[in-house]
Amino acid sequence: MTSPARWRRRGVARRLALTVIATAVGAAALTAIVVNVAFGARFEGYLDTQQHARVKQVVASLTADYRTAGGWRADSLDRLAAGLLMSGSTVTVQGADGRFVWSLAESGVDPATSAMHREMMGVPDLGPAVAVPVVVEGRPVGTATVQVPQAVSPTADLEFRDAVNQLLLLAAAGAAAAALLLGLLVARRTTRPLVELTEAADELAAGNRDRRARVSSDDEVGELARSFNAMADTVDREDELRQRFAADIAHELRTPLAILRGQLEAVQDGITHPDRRLIDSLHEESLRMGRLVADLETLADAGAAGFGLRCREVALRPLVTAALDGLAGHLAELELELVRRLDEVDVFADPVRISQVVTNLLTNAAIWTPPGGTITVTLARGPDGAEIAVADTGPGIPADEMPRVFDRFFRGAAAPSGGSGIGLAVAVELVRAHDGDITVDSRPGRGSRFLVRLPVNHITEPQRLHRIFMAPS
Repeated sequence: MTSPARWRRRGVARRLALTVIATAVGAAALTAIVVNVAFGARFEGYLDTQQHARVKQVVASLTADYRTAGGWRADSLDRLAAGLLMSGSTVTVQGADGRFVWSLAESGVDPATSAMHREMMGVPDLGPAVAVPVVVEGRPVGTATVQVPQAVSPTADLEFRDAVNQLLLLAAAGAAAAALLLGLLVARRTTRPLVELTEAADELAAGNRDRRARVSSDDEVGELARSFNAMADTVDREDELRQRFAADIAHELRTPLAILRGQLEAVQDGITHPDRRLIDSLHEESLRMGRLVADLETLADAGAAGFGLRCREVALRPLVTAALDGLAGHLAELELELVRRLDEVDVFADPVRISQVVTNLLTNAAIWTPPGGTITVTLARGPDGAEIAVADTGPGIPADEMPRVFDRFFRGAAAPSGGSGIGLAVAVELVRAHDGDITVDSRPGRGSRFLVRLPVNHITEPQRLHRIFMAPS
């Protein structure tokens, strides 16, 4: 049974072959038409020239007779009758005053005899009558109405035209045969990479994620195949990241759930009493789960353009200070030193989202910084706007992981537990929504420094997030 790809290829190949054949046959037919039209015009001009020459010859004989006789004389003109009869022509002469002078019929030649003579001599039928003035020494002396036999194409000319038409017919047949072979060859070479690309796409859609298009040409089809293979690689990478992301999220949820369940079961069994310390621990685990769920919700909304910004004039120093104060106790528990270097800077932004950016960057630094380390938060006015920097003394980021730090589903190979793995992805989305940018500078063994730049001027469209979040991160 023919596969859909094979059927499509045959359809395309058939159309390409028919197009080439039709072009070749059409060109041959057009050539034949042009040649025949040119021959026809040439033959018609040739025949007209012949007929005019015969008319001039008759008029010349009448002019010569007028000169010889010194005027129009019927007995002198009768001597021309035999020659005119042999040529199959008929003539009527009128004087300068328009009066009848002479005609072949009045010379004693029977019209029936003249017709019989033309038939015996194979002379064609007479052409249309032509009135030609007879001029002697620049003076019109009369008018001759002449009918000469119609000119016919010479047999050699007709045979030549027939031969040319036969050659054109043979050339058209040969061109059609050559076009068929060429069309099939071109169609095969053109559709082969398309079929390969289609089959690769079908197999990839059917679940064969290792399938790639085997096309190595440098034309548009080859470029399409390379783009397809790059897309397939991206899909594989995204699938792998999603699987790791799902596993990481499951792990992050399992830990606080296990703690909550274990401590609640201990209370139920009477092993532990619900004192203040236990309640604080349970509350901390619930907050941890809440932060994880909030990050997931924010990232999902960002991918679906599900919310907009509520921007206003914001003093960043109080906002950053509040975010740092909220995490100061947690950092102290982790034995981390928090250094603040905050200047007065105002921007036009959504304070809730900017606070979330600062919190996510600070949380990320806390996860990676070992006990006894330092986290430095700097707020200053830069050349292009406000700059918020969060630097840590952690292990740094490997060079091969730097390009993927802000990917939505990426976590480093040595990522410790305690983070959701999506905080940086949320932060970069929110910063870009404010027409800002976020960069990272890191070296293994020397820590990392994340820098957020926010424009000071107003965002022209408060709901810009709807547009920006639709672009790939």
